[in-house]
Amino acid sequence: MLISILIGFVSIIGIFVLIVALRPSNFCITRSISIAAPSVVVFEQVNNLHRYQAWNPFSKLDPQAKHFFAGPQAGIGASLAWAGNKQMGKGKLTVAESQPNELVRYQLEFLKPFKATNVAEFTFKPNGPKTVVEWSMTGKNNFIFKAVGLFMNCDKMIGGMFEQGLANLKAVSEATS
Repeated sequence: MLISILIGFVSIIGIFVLIVALRPSNFCITRSISIAAPSVVVFEQVNNLHRYQAWNPFSKLDPQAKHFFAGPQAGIGASLAWAGNKQMGKGKLTVAESQPNELVRYQLEFLKPFKATNVAEFTFKPNGPKTVVEWSMTGKNNFIFKAVGLFMNCDKMIGGMFEQGLANLKAVSEATS
């Protein structure tokens, strides 16, 4: 009897490990919005990390968080490090690529509550008097993130924050133009 229970338990663990191992190794979360402002206005909000906190919802997770800027104010090499509560954690955002009015690509390093390195990207496409902005984040799923993904919809959770951030970016950009 005990052997049967042990075999059953090991089988369940084995099936779980197999299911997790077969999940995708990469992820991509993307959201977009149309903003009634020229791409130059929207681009400046994203390219200048000193403006980042005005629209980015992740900055609102801990109003008491400490922020540290380094490098140029905007463009390639500009960086923003943060240290906050358990929700916000600790990490660093660095502008890795900046193509005026078209693209801003960040390297995003999370240090706490978990370690990860991802790429966040904003693209800006003129559409008449408006700009279509797409915000995406890509990265690797290690075993733990694959397992968590079985129980949590990370696309919905992070995507919801992206939607909120894009709405904030829309409000700030439209008020500026």
